[in-house]
Amino acid sequence: MSVDPTPAQWVKSSYSQQGGNCVEWAPAAVSTLGVVPVRDSKRADGPVLTVTPQAFTGLVALALAADL
Repeated sequence: MSVDPTPAQWVKSSYSQQGGNCVEWAPAAVSTLGVVPVRDSKRADGPVLTVTPQAFTGLVALALAADL
């Protein structure tokens, strides 16, 4: 599946303001494509990982539970 959200559709992780390795996701794609595109915030032209909404929810829960 090819996913190409426009730049306005990408949302940065709340940790992006803290520097370091951050991700962006495109929430609008969930309703239109049924998947959650995820990419490295420092490589907007890089690869995009697509996961199911359920998998994305699990990734967010895991990140919130981690001692970062």
